[in-house]
Amino acid sequence: MREKQIEQKLVKQVKNMSGLAIKLAAPGFDGLPDRLVLLPNGKIAFIEVKSPGKNLRPLQEKRKNELEKLGFLVFCLDNPEHIGGMLHAIQTS
Repeated sequence: MREKQIEQKLVKQVKNMSGLAIKLAAPGFDGLPDRLVLLPNGKIAFIEVKSPGKNLRPLQEKRKNELEKLGFLVFCLDNPEHIGGMLHAIQTS
């Protein structure tokens, strides 16, 4: 399964929960996760989508750590079967 397909499944599941999965683009701030997920009741997280078995690049790992130090949830998604668990973790945070 390709990264794009996993990302499409994520967007669909978030939408089904009445949320938003906003595609992020930040010129001059490389390494930012692919999606900002906003769920009802003010729940928020960042998700980096990868092809199955792929890992975060060093700069992405750095950005993940920076965002987590600020108190945000950050996930790396490389398997569509993990989407439900991630969204549950965001909802219950």
